[in-house]
Amino acid sequence: MIFRHPYLLALIPFILLLAFSARSMGARRLAAIKLSVLLPVQETVKTMLFRYFPFWARVITLVLLVFALARPQKVEKGNVPPTEGIDIMLCLDTSYSMSALDFDPYNRLDAAKKAAADFIQMRANDRIGMLIFGGVAVLSCPLTLDYLSLLELLASTEINMTKADGTAIGDALISSVNHLKNSKAKSKIIILLTDGRSNVGVITDPAMAAKTAKAYDIKIHTIGTATKGPARLPTGDLIKDDLDEATLMEVADMTGGEFYRAGNFFELQKIYEKIDVLEKTKFEVKTFVNYTDMYLLFLVPALALAALVFILEKTYLRTIP
Repeated sequence: MIFRHPYLLALIPFILLLAFSARSMGARRLAAIKLSVLLPVQETVKTMLFRYFPFWARVITLVLLVFALARPQKVEKGNVPPTEGIDIMLCLDTSYSMSALDFDPYNRLDAAKKAAADFIQMRANDRIGMLIFGGVAVLSCPLTLDYLSLLELLASTEINMTKADGTAIGDALISSVNHLKNSKAKSKIIILLTDGRSNVGVITDPAMAAKTAKAYDIKIHTIGTATKGPARLPTGDLIKDDLDEATLMEVADMTGGEFYRAGNFFELQKIYEKIDVLEKTKFEVKTFVNYTDMYLLFLVPALALAALVFILEKTYLRTIP
């Protein structure tokens, strides 16, 4: 709470000082009166009220009126969120090879989920969606600002969730483009994460999907998630390094994005941090301030107290002239 006219509060000490001075002078006058000729007067509730209540009630009323005149106000401040941010589609490979255990202490998919979750929590005012793919591409979450729901869907993502073998990178990219192409955002981004090469799907050449993305001014960042050399599966079998770096580089370069390769979880985290910094939109922060007058909190009690004194003096505390 603030006061629009705080200088008026300086009147309160003067009011209190005058009140105590007046009571002190009154007490001295009373002591000077010789009461020997008067009958003893019993101190009753009525006499106590008569002696103290009207005077101090008026003092309190004046103090409350000063507070009201100082115009107390409740201040609410906040930031106006930008109307346009960045639209981001996370494109996540869930094929069986993503269960490889070369991202200790995680497998490839769990490492990708953890790094993506950290990335989501670093964002603000950006719509983020998620698409998963294996042999087919499936929309897991449309573009949203509800990061909590998105994180829950990300956490529930599992290996071979699409129930289709293979790696349909081209289809995944086209599906992501379809969800971004009509966006009015200042920037449109696809972050594609995979550990393999495109080998199934309607669009087997990811470069064709990249051309479509470029036509809609959509940037694609590609992340290769695989160590160089063979990796061990949970079954104990080894799989060879099948990451198609050349195609992922081409896709990223064609759309103005970047290609990254992660060989462990720490490197994957750093890649998402780089993308987070790279894809920040600078907004001019607009702050709103809302003032609500609160003078009635003081004015109403002051008027009520003044009315009570008036009524008591005309009834219960009435004196004979």
